[in-house]
Amino acid sequence: MLAPERHELILRSLRRHGRLRVAELVAELGVSAITVRRDLAELDASGLLRRVHGGAIGASPADQQAQGSRLTIGIVVPSAATYYSDVIRGAEATAGRYGARLVLGVSGYDVVMERERIDKVLGIGVAGLLISTALGDGDADKLDARLDEIDVPVVLMERAFGFPQVAREYDHVRTDHAYGAMLALRHFAALGHRRIAINLQATVTAYWLRRGIETAAAALGVEVFLSPVDLPAAGDDPAALAQLDAFLAECEAFGSRAVLVHSDEHGARLVERAMERGLRVPDDLAVIAYNDVTAALAVVPLTAVCPPKYALGETACELLLRKLQSKPGPVQHLSLLPHLNIRTSCGALEPAAVGRSAR
Repeated sequence: MLAPERHELILRSLRRHGRLRVAELVAELGVSAITVRRDLAELDASGLLRRVHGGAIGASPADQQAQGSRLTIGIVVPSAATYYSDVIRGAEATAGRYGARLVLGVSGYDVVMERERIDKVLGIGVAGLLISTALGDGDADKLDARLDEIDVPVVLMERAFGFPQVAREYDHVRTDHAYGAMLALRHFAALGHRRIAINLQATVTAYWLRRGIETAAAALGVEVFLSPVDLPAAGDDPAALAQLDAFLAECEAFGSRAVLVHSDEHGARLVERAMERGLRVPDDLAVIAYNDVTAALAVVPLTAVCPPKYALGETACELLLRKLQSKPGPVQHLSLLPHLNIRTSCGALEPAAVGRSAR
């Protein structure tokens, strides 16, 4: 079969499926993988398609729509609720602006389930993939080869894996959670607090929060205590109340009247229990929560560090779609900064109050 004939068959297949894999073309055309890759390179150079890792897609989102095939990208996240719901909405909004379709897979923070979801989404024929893996940066040594085996462009969200845990560099967009922890400690320090109690849930975010707390405490000259108590998010059963009381006792023993709690739900329940025990919030106990998903709905509205969840989804999807739309540029590692939403629970309702208050 001559090259022009192969090229025509390749373009016909692309119009039918919207995406091609080298292995499938080898079987369909009866030629070697080297020949297929050379054909794809020539068609790419002519602007008739866009080569990607392991295959090819339409030359641009507009091309794919003109060919009757809507560009489809996948997004695989640990959860579709709370934190990641805003990330998904941001990605979906950006995909819509490009005329692209988003396909969702949810891993439930399970590594085996994640592999299944990735395979399922890839099986649909997506042109690229947004992934927030079940494993966080602190567990990067547990990654297997699955990430490197994905044969379409990948942008990582809230993860920043690199050598030697992965074989190739990945574009990523993540929240600078270490900076978020610094915001909380700096605000407490400005209010006059010198001893700050910390309670972090066992999440992938805790890895970066600890790093930020350590750096900020040294820079601000404050003492911190990281509690081992596992706070409940809700419940009035004896075990839950005992955990809350244990942490409040730790705060008293440490001499701390300022608490940073991850996440909102745990901070809200802590405030409720503190008030049940006769403590005034923020007079006797100032609280800052981390995440700002439901913080404003607490019985005492919680001051909270707010990661840019929606913007993160937007930015990651924009980065992926730009890669699919044009020639590859340099790998990008982007960090987005969270901000502090000041409410009642920390004792300062507006930034101007920071310099006037002391605890």
